[in-house]
Amino acid sequence: MRYRTIGNFTVSAIGLGAMPLSIEHRPDEERAVATVHAALDAGVTLIDTADSYHWHAGESGHNELLIARALARYGGDTSGVLVATKGGRGRPGDGSWTVDATPAHLKRAAEASLRRLGVESIGLYQLHKPDPAVPWAESVGALRELIDSGTIRAAGISNVTADQIREAYEILGGGLVSVQNQYSPAVRDAEPAVRLSTELGLAFLPWSPLGGISRSSLDGPSGPTSADTAFHRIAAGRGVSPQQIALAWLLACSPAVIPLPGASRPESIRDSAGAADLELSETEREQLEGGHSLLSTLNV
Repeated sequence: MRYRTIGNFTVSAIGLGAMPLSIEHRPDEERAVATVHAALDAGVTLIDTADSYHWHAGESGHNELLIARALARYGGDTSGVLVATKGGRGRPGDGSWTVDATPAHLKRAAEASLRRLGVESIGLYQLHKPDPAVPWAESVGALRELIDSGTIRAAGISNVTADQIREAYEILGGGLVSVQNQYSPAVRDAEPAVRLSTELGLAFLPWSPLGGISRSSLDGPSGPTSADTAFHRIAAGRGVSPQQIALAWLLACSPAVIPLPGASRPESIRDSAGAADLELSETEREQLEGGHSLLSTLNV
């Protein structure tokens, strides 16, 4: 496993997006815990969760409690594991998502997450999404207060624009350590955020990093979509999954990138973790870039 940094933390280059373990059609707890343990066995030391990762009404924090139980039951050392959680969103139980990034809500949510995770201070606490009803500076200011109080050690922001990253950085300074936006082979409109995060020394954590990569094979009945043909072709030549190639491509985009592939089965996260060992050639990267290269603009 290769490693990268989030602020003062050193973490695995591939993290675990734990949301699938708690939302709709989630696995039973035995398989969910086995998935977390498989991630740890594979060298994963970054687990991403949120208080809103749950299925039904009235079970806020389901995923955080699950992660805490899984870590407690693990037979190995978990002292180097960074659990990153988020606050500012809700799920009323009908499949929808709400937003509440008022300072009062974020402070209450962080305290509740702290209790559920059973830690003295949350390593990384992320504002889940900007609230259009709340001035951005007020929401980010709540993160500053949480750092100052010791409730959290570092802050991150998610689903944000480049301008929001700049403003948050002005408010939080070194307290801001990460940005989490959607970024994948199919969704590349976050490139300005990747570029800015790299320039500012912030970790960039892509959520849904495998978007656009079908699970069919080149020889399957339907074959891959046109968007992921190159990923399948290179994967077939390497003898690995196209998902591993997609994650290796993301890692090659910038040293700031730490993908967060979701998983609900041990086999999935073991496969994803294997991407940390892949080094793509310049020719392979050019094929995967599809004519517009973030790599060249970042000089990596």
